[in-house]
Amino acid sequence: MTYLAQKRLLDLAVALGLSMLFLPVWLVVPVLIFLDSGKPIFFVHKRVGLNGREFYLYKFRSMIIGADDMLHKHDKKLLREFKSNDWKIPNDPRITKLGKILRSLTIDEFPQLLNVLRGEMSMVGPRAYVRKELDEQSERYPETKSYITKILSVKPGISGPWQTSGRNEIPFAQRAKMDAQYASNPSIWRDILILLKTPGAMISKW
Repeated sequence: MTYLAQKRLLDLAVALGLSMLFLPVWLVVPVLIFLDSGKPIFFVHKRVGLNGREFYLYKFRSMIIGADDMLHKHDKKLLREFKSNDWKIPNDPRITKLGKILRSLTIDEFPQLLNVLRGEMSMVGPRAYVRKELDEQSERYPETKSYITKILSVKPGISGPWQTSGRNEIPFAQRAKMDAQYASNPSIWRDILILLKTPGAMISKW
């Protein structure tokens, strides 16, 4: 059996298993989000996947309604901070109180299991990047252009090499290099090892 066939079987087994194991999450979290800040329940965002094809990534909404508009249209200071910190904002004011809890437990990413079942993502792979992020960061870090080509040769993942490395706060150039190295060395055993390390990486964020 080829690596890609093994990987797809692993994806389906793990995604289905986790979906059934954490069925209460599907029932409880949408109610909590609605009570906390109303609709929508899900955050749906366009990301770049295999071979540069775009797809819609699903998350439980953890930010205020209109968070993207607030960042890109109404708060230039926040946008500058966002871009200067490699598309991250420490203590992001747009995150709701419930959203902080969901993010600390990584529950906000749970709906990405749907992306895995649909074949758009894998359980393990490079980060699912935003097109504009790749364009702007490759200009800021020219050495990453070859990395990006390699990253887009595989499906993005829910977990990955740098997420489980214990180095969550690393700059884009290093993250891209680690993702490219992962894409260059396919191994089902490495995927399994990353999956096994993922719960520990999640707990370390608490």
